[in-house]
Amino acid sequence: MNRIASLCLLIGGIVLMVIGINATNSFSSDVSRFFTGSPTDKAVWMLIGGGVATVIGLTGILRGSKTG
Repeated sequence: MNRIASLCLLIGGIVLMVIGINATNSFSSDVSRFFTGSPTDKAVWMLIGGGVATVIGLTGILRGSKTG
């Protein structure tokens, strides 16, 4: 069961990172970058959340594959 949860976190994290990368290239992020120098908060949080979920999922998969 833990392996399935870890795999879901890994896949969900990758999807969030892809959506976050696409959001940083959006028109609203361009406008935000013009005025503030950084993309929108939504894009940044998607990238952070996706990275964290990917690391947790990958760690769970690698830790679960060890037998001993």
